[in-house]
Amino acid sequence: MTSLKIKTLLAAVALAASGAASAQNQLLNVSYDVAREFYKDYNTAFVAHYKKTKGVDVKVDQSHAGSSAQARAVNDGLAADVVTFNTTTDVQFLADNGVVAKDWAKKFPFDAAPTTSTMLFLVRQGNPKNIKDWDDLVRPDVKVVVVNPKTGGNGRYAYLAAWGSAREQGASEAQAAEYVAKLYKNVPVLAKGGRDATATFLQRNIGDVLITFESEVVSVEREFGKGKVEAVYPSVSITTENPVAVVERTVGKKGTAELAKAYLDYLYSDEAQEIAARHAIRPRSEALLKKYQAQFKPIPQFTVAKYFGSLNEAQKVHFNDGGQFDKLYQPGR
Repeated sequence: MTSLKIKTLLAAVALAASGAASAQNQLLNVSYDVAREFYKDYNTAFVAHYKKTKGVDVKVDQSHAGSSAQARAVNDGLAADVVTFNTTTDVQFLADNGVVAKDWAKKFPFDAAPTTSTMLFLVRQGNPKNIKDWDDLVRPDVKVVVVNPKTGGNGRYAYLAAWGSAREQGASEAQAAEYVAKLYKNVPVLAKGGRDATATFLQRNIGDVLITFESEVVSVEREFGKGKVEAVYPSVSITTENPVAVVERTVGKKGTAELAKAYLDYLYSDEAQEIAARHAIRPRSEALLKKYQAQFKPIPQFTVAKYFGSLNEAQKVHFNDGGQFDKLYQPGR
């Protein structure tokens, strides 16, 4: 072998080693639509923390779309190191397919959900339709913007919040179904994800009210400026949880398991919990909830378990093909 060939071979080996090392210090977080601003700030904090504590420079890339669409993309091969979704069903889908650990919910505190939120209404400035509570959403003069529950967790929680709100008022299952059917007759178009729903409402000027996560209020003000919308807290809503998991399939190939775990662990730190609070995402920290109590208005909340058993059970009954949603949502009728 000539010296030139040896040099070329050594250079190729060095480049491959460099690429492997680089891959080990780089993460892809595949997340839900309306979390992009939070994770942009969180990633900056985590990178600085990791450099300070480990002396290693890392890079975190992020991808955002409807939670369920993201889960399908990861299942189909998108090389996420971690997933940070807004419904457990999307993580469980990956667990059932061997992409994340079967016991993913036991890997981190609070069943691997470092933050929570709730669903509320965004109305146009001045609340011209005087929308106050769930009953107003079935009025004939009100058009409602929501996410398709088949493509995003935002949409599933909006649907379950509406159903559960009827049950909270004493409605039977049949009466709750009737109420939700009326509500979806007032939906002119189903958005693909949370950010698409916001764009439909504000940029396309469709609808009178948007059902979305509490955190979207801050995002709207940052993107579109203050004075565009008002937040309306209904009399009752649902508790939403934001689950996270390491994507075992990817980290095993890339050698990023330790970094991925550290990334998700740090979501429970005081710094990360405060960043969440600043983005109107409810932290698990009681001290921070108290500190930001002016932002997180008290609202009676019910859990998914109360009326639906679990999100997995709700998925089977309501959102799988041929389920309750398909029966209730019949556009054009």
